[in-house]
This record gives sequence, structure tokens and C-alpha cells, in this order.
Amino acid sequence: MADMSEAPSAAIEAMLPEIDRLAADAMADWKVPGVALAVVQDSVVTLTRAYGQRDVEADLPMTPATHMVICSITKTFTASAIALLHSEGRLDWTKPVRDYLPEFRLSDPVATDRVTIQDLLSHRYGLPRHDWVHLPGDRSPAELLAPMRHLELSRDIRTEWQYSNLGYNALGLLIARVSGESYERFVRARFADPLGMTVSFSLDELEATEGAARYYMMHDDTRLPGLRLPIRTTAAGAINTSAADLANWMRLHLGKGEVDGRRLLPAALTSDLLAPRIHVGTSEYAEFSHGHYCLGFQSNSYRGDRMVWHGGGWTGWGHLMTLLPDHGIGVVVLTNRSPSQVPPALTWSIIDRLRGREAVDWRGRFRKQRDEFIDHMQADKDAREASRHKGTHPAHPLAAYAADYEHPGYGVMSIVERDGALHWGWRGMAAPLAHRHYETFELPEIMDRLLPDRLTITFLTDRDGDIISLSAPLEVMVKDIVFTRLAGGECTDPSFRARCVGRYKGAVFHRITLDAQDKLVLKIEFQSAYHLEPLQGRRFRIAELEGFVVEFKGDDADVSEIVFHQPNGIFVAARVADDDAGAPATAP
Repeated sequence: MADMSEAPSAAIEAMLPEIDRLAADAMADWKVPGVALAVVQDSVVTLTRAYGQRDVEADLPMTPATHMVICSITKTFTASAIALLHSEGRLDWTKPVRDYLPEFRLSDPVATDRVTIQDLLSHRYGLPRHDWVHLPGDRSPAELLAPMRHLELSRDIRTEWQYSNLGYNALGLLIARVSGESYERFVRARFADPLGMTVSFSLDELEATEGAARYYMMHDDTRLPGLRLPIRTTAAGAINTSAADLANWMRLHLGKGEVDGRRLLPAALTSDLLAPRIHVGTSEYAEFSHGHYCLGFQSNSYRGDRMVWHGGGWTGWGHLMTLLPDHGIGVVVLTNRSPSQVPPALTWSIIDRLRGREAVDWRGRFRKQRDEFIDHMQADKDAREASRHKGTHPAHPLAAYAADYEHPGYGVMSIVERDGALHWGWRGMAAPLAHRHYETFELPEIMDRLLPDRLTITFLTDRDGDIISLSAPLEVMVKDIVFTRLAGGECTDPSFRARCVGRYKGAVFHRITLDAQDKLVLKIEFQSAYHLEPLQGRRFRIAELEGFVVEFKGDDADVSEIVFHQPNGIFVAARVADDDAGAPATAP
């Protein structure tokens, strides 16, 4: 049953039976519970309509006013907010980000200084997604800025489009810094309220909104309730609103910044927002031209018509907002299920009819692709299993892998041994680890909670065979992310370090002392002092010498010798009493 809140235009009314039929069929193909859509023509909302259920369990209907997380359609608001600040002279979007947000840093210092606000707006600053930096949802927008300096870039700036929610998160912080008010307050005051839009900015707020949609996802070909996954990159994707309200947002941009005689954006800047900035790629469909990213919008042509648009996708949500600026047409389709091809199937079919063309059978094309994908699922699983080297074993006892491992951008992964198995934990997530082959383990696939499903984790050793790090392919565009093993064992115990203090004799004399911070210092006669950093067990690394490790040996009550693990060999120095030391070693 369709919910229709606007009286349709004559053109729309003539095609309503076709739209209704297509919506029902496409929703059945993709098991989408509910759809809400709005159509704008020549600055007039000519149709708002809804189908299906906003809440399957309670059997509640979807309506055009049903609120959903609009995900990355949020980026069109963020870009428009930046444009507004630019028009008011409060920032220059061609200037480096650091001019306005000095703490902004990337791993490349040259890129750090050169990346402009427009580079972030168009995803052309060299950083790939690195989504697992923010996906666990345990960091605030402000806390997501500092990790960016520790993330590997995969391209030079302005050479290639690479989608980045972290970049838009930084833009939200920049808007707050320049405007003097929160991102949420700025967007609400300057856009939502003047347009009569009801918006909110978090999953908590959505769930407190009367009549909001519930969200669903798919596992293989089964529909399940979606994961409760808050979006912490607020300016990249956290706005909640409805299809009916987005109709006014489309009117603003189709009206070149003006709605009902009220100007909210300069006309010239609305054109700047929709101008292509960097090539995205080619479409698999002949009806589309090459795609480009603009400033918060994407752009290409569809069957000869210039089209600007942005999708939105997250666990439980799948949307598409599309504008034909040269023809005054706007279509938005929101769904409470991800992923599906219902939004493009409906959008492009409606556009075809409004442009007086025979509609392409998008539903048929997408259904065929969906069937082929489902049929191939088992083959993909079989190929993954075939790539495993069977009959191999871990090189170490399981207890040897147990430790905390840290990456400065991704945080700390913990590996513990429990009941004869390894267990993994990371930023609120947890799961058992299964041995895959050799030194590689893998996570399971668990549908009812967030997890990097089937993630492979490989443990790495030093030349002595000790485990020093783990790596995981958390970002496919760069090398595996390496987490360094954190110090653990007696080396972290101040009382043990105190027992290491003394003099030792090998080929030369060595003195171990404690500095003001209770850290060990090694002084070898005729050499400068070296600082010892805790490593594992009774081992310390020499901070000033890469690859040099010092190990203290002895019984529980005493430390009797030092073993030096060096690239050129292993050397031993035995503890001596001060009065037996012979020639005195130079004090550190």
C-alpha cells in the first residue's frame, strides 16, 4: 500500500501505476521493508510517496515523513555549509585546511601543508577510506582527527579520487571552529530551520523520534534486523531526516540557492558546488558518462542529461538523491535496508518518464545481477577455503601470542589465551580467533554484532623468533596495518628494573643505572649512554640502536647476567661486584 502525501502533477499522475508496480516488484526482489520518495519539478514538490513498512516487527507503515539516517547525503549539507562560510568571507575554501584547523595532520608533511578545503570536499587528498578508524563508534568526531596523521596515504594529492569519511569529519570540525558554533547548530540554523526541515544528528536522537524507521540488513539471502551502529563522523553521514524534508533541500539546489523567494546560498556558489572537480570512474552502463566528484555531490550524465547526485549507505540504510539541474527535476529515494538497488531502479525509471523517454528496465538488470551474485556466494566461500594451507600449525605455543598490540591510528588490539584458544579484542569488539594457516589466524563471521568478518591476522617475529607485531588488512588500498606488540612482563615492573641495576663484565665493563623516571640506562665504557625501553619478559630494546635487544637473566631473586642480542651476534656480560670490577667503567 502506498502512502501519498502530495497531490501529483498530471505527468506524475499518469505514471503512478507504473511507479507503484515497479516499487512493489523491486522491493520484493531485494526484500526491502520500506521505501519513501519525493519528486520535485520546477521548484514544486509534485510527489511524496511511501511503500511498505518502517517497522516490520510492529507492522507500522512507512510514510514520506518517516525519519531515517540519510548517511552520506549528509555530505551535501556539509559542502553547502562550507560554501556559505566561504561566501561570507569567514574562510577561503581554496586555502589549506591548516589555515583554519592547525591541528590537522597527515602522514606526509608536504600533503599536510598543501591540502585545501576543496581537496577534502572532493576526496582528492590522497587518503583512502581507513573506515575502521571510526567504524567501532568509540571515538567522538574530535577524537578522530589526531589518528589521521598516522594513516598511510595511497596517492599524491589531487591525483585520484578516494572516498574519505574522515576528511568530511575534519570539515565538520572546521565548520565549528570557523563559525564558533557546533556543526549541528550551524546546519540547523542556516539550512534546516529556514527550509522547514526537521533534522537530528545521532542514532540516539533518531530512536527518540516518533515514527522513525527501524533498519534492516541482509545475510546471504536472509533479511535481519540491522546492527545498531552510530555514525561518529557526523559531518560525513549522521543527519536524520525524511524524504518529504529532503524535497525542500532539493528545491534549494535546483533553485540555485533560493527557495520561495528566500536566498540561502549565492547562486554562483551553488553552481560551484555542482561543478566536476576530479574523475571518479566509468560506469558499467552505456547510459552513463564518466563520473566526477564535485564538492559534496557526484556528477555525470544519464542518457544525455547532466545529473548530480549523492547516495547514502550504512548498515540498515540505502538511499539516493538525484538532481537534473538543467531540467528542474529532483528525485530522492530512501530505504530502511542495505544494500539494495531499489533506489537507483526507482530513481532512473522516474527520470526516464519525466523526460518523456521509454524507461530502461533497471529492475530487470538489477535482478539479474542480484541472482548471479547470490549464485556465486558459495563459489567465493569455496575459493577462500581453498586458499588455506591445510595441515599447518602455529610456530609458537598459544601463550606466546597473548599480548596487547598497538597502532597509533587504529588503537590497541588485545590477544589473550583462554581455555586453550586465542581470543581477540579491539575497541569494544571481541571474538575467538581460529588458526587459518602458519602464523595467520582469522576472525569468524558474526551477524548480530559489529566485527571485521573473516579478518585475517598474521603474527610477525624478529630474527630470534619472538613475536613482535601483528598485521591485518584493514584498508585494502595500503599495506596491511601493523600493530606493534606493547611491552609486557617483568620489564614493565619497577621492582625488577631495580634488581637489574649494577655492573657487568663481558669483553668490556657495563653499568646499569636508573634515571629520574625509573627507566634503565646502559653505559658501556668508552661509549655514550643508551636508554633501555621495556620490550617483553626480561627484554629491553636499546632506544638509540635499531635491532639491539638487552636481556637480563637470573633467578627470581637475582639478575646474574646480561645477554646482548645484536645484528652481529649474541654476547654475554656477567654481573660483578664493584670491588671485583677491575678498571672502573665511566659513569653514565
